Amino acid sequence: MSITYLDAIREAQAKALADDPRVFIYGQDVGNFGGAFKATENLAKKFPGRVLDSPLSEDAIVGIAIGAAIEGARPIVEMQFADFSTVGFNQVVNQAATLYYRTGVPCPIVVRLPSGGTAGGGPFHSQSMEALYAHYPGLVVLTPATVEDAYSMLLGAVAIEDPVIFCEHKLLYYHLKAAGLPAEATPIGKARIARPGRDATIVTYSAMLHESLAAAEEIAADGFEIEVVDLRSVKPLDTDTILASVARTGRLLCVGEAFPWGGVCSEVIARVTAEGFGLLDAAPQRLNAKDTPVPYHPALWGTHRPTASAVAAAARQLLEV
Repeated sequence: MSITYLDAIREAQAKALADDPRVFIYGQDVGNFGGAFKATENLAKKFPGRVLDSPLSEDAIVGIAIGAAIEGARPIVEMQFADFSTVGFNQVVNQAATLYYRTGVPCPIVVRLPSGGTAGGGPFHSQSMEALYAHYPGLVVLTPATVEDAYSMLLGAVAIEDPVIFCEHKLLYYHLKAAGLPAEATPIGKARIARPGRDATIVTYSAMLHESLAAAEEIAADGFEIEVVDLRSVKPLDTDTILASVARTGRLLCVGEAFPWGGVCSEVIARVTAEGFGLLDAAPQRLNAKDTPVPYHPALWGTHRPTASAVAAAARQLLEV
């Protein structure tokens, strides 16, 4: 029996509810309806009074979660789409992120953001918000790219004393499957070598991991071995693993689905050039979505975000330098 990425998120929440009476889930239609993507399906029946429907106000959702966390609870908040979380942005970055700094009281909330694009999603249901939240001190920002990480990192997020932004990719919900749930987990904040290589490094995360792995497989036919690093966690960022990979390969391409300006790829390249300039045999490159709103039409969307063929083309260009 296979487990999907979405199943893993649901199972992690079920385990968190079962293991810790302080945990509750709060969000729009998360109760009997089971959430917009069914990530909480049947959990309200299994855990009466602990999977609660919220008003149609992201600002209120996060504010109530913060208040509950102050009183000792450990809320898991679901946003229907990552894009909508901007309505609760003030609560997240000005209240949750600063609470421990201001008061010495921790704020252990998890905000689940269904992130990234899908065909036909358009500009209001397709954005990747991880860099926006990573900008603020006090927040942990996670970007699981595998079924195993979707499960273990969500459980890990619930245990963290800081507010966590959990960026789960909608495109992976049903398309990504694994044989089962993991018994062990890589620590949060540690990147993973998803594919070893010697000729160039691709640093990536979330759904772009799979596009990058497909690109590396394509390029292997030409005799080049591309190392692929899955960040897993955007903040904290595992600079050591990135630098160690670049030391092996001498070349860096950073791939992300988010908009290019001021993003995760910019941060990765800045750190590598500042801390590992001497390791580089060529100027580091990045590949992001186009710097435009996300288009509705599936054909346009397919050219807006990086695809495996686009990643392969960018990697080949880097290898030629």
